[in-house]
Amino acid sequence: MKNKGGINVSEEGRKERKNEIKTGRETVKINKERIQINEDKIKASRNLEEDPGFELLKRVITESTGFNCEQYKEAHFRRRINVRVRATNSDSYEEYLKLLKKNSVEYEDLIAALTINVSEFFRNPETFGVIEKEVIPYLIKSRSDSLVKSIRIWSAGCATGEEAYSLAVLLHRVLGRDFDRYRISIIGTDIDNVSLEKARKGIYRENVLKNVDTSIRESYFVRQGETYQISDQLRSMIRFKRHDMISESSISRFDLIICRNVMIYFKKEIQEQLQLNFHQALNRGGFFVIGKAETLLGTASNRFKPYNTRERLYIKET
Repeated sequence: MKNKGGINVSEEGRKERKNEIKTGRETVKINKERIQINEDKIKASRNLEEDPGFELLKRVITESTGFNCEQYKEAHFRRRINVRVRATNSDSYEEYLKLLKKNSVEYEDLIAALTINVSEFFRNPETFGVIEKEVIPYLIKSRSDSLVKSIRIWSAGCATGEEAYSLAVLLHRVLGRDFDRYRISIIGTDIDNVSLEKARKGIYRENVLKNVDTSIRESYFVRQGETYQISDQLRSMIRFKRHDMISESSISRFDLIICRNVMIYFKKEIQEQLQLNFHQALNRGGFFVIGKAETLLGTASNRFKPYNTRERLYIKET
């Protein structure tokens, strides 16, 4: 077959051309759909930013759960709430509030979203390396002549317990045969009851054990199918309890306090007050560890002496 220019055009060529046109139309349609979805997302985000129901929702959350919404940076707090608003297909804060009143289980999902409980064993291994090789030996030596050889540690904002158990492993390994001569007390606190219950059970999936070497797995974990159970010996060393570090009074007389990647979500004046509270809760010569993205603020920056600034490790001198 020839076209008007006298050029042969096969049937196969005409089909290919039709397919190209069809494919092109489908691509345009898909792109239009993607653009529409993105526009809908932008519109939904803008609508939530302008939604007057935000303040009411915060007040209801505080009254119903005791979670102090006003202490958090607003941009962060709004982002976390919006995660649940979108997950439940709610079009507004008012609609989400109605859902909360009908479904009490949603409160648990909301608190989980707000507290961002992301953890793993020996998270930031370099930090734990300094704790194992320098901090714990120092604490042990400082207690060597004491009648009661006690070491008290606080894992604040402990989430599901991986950090607290990591510290227990290090203490047990460093003390070795002298372990039974010491009175070890490790407290893990968090505001999320669901996370605390998981911590008490001490059952974890392999994805949070990536920094745990074979010898530690064999000594302190019992494999149960696809999960790992913390040994009873370690579980007996730790007490997990609910504690709101902002509104509740601090626990005291600690030799080591770790509060990493928690304070960064609070307003600066709250961060400074918490750091002063932790300073007061430490024994003289006690150590304080914060997250690598966090810094000491205001008066608190003068109360602690830097010990290892790279690992955000400080010491209380006075």
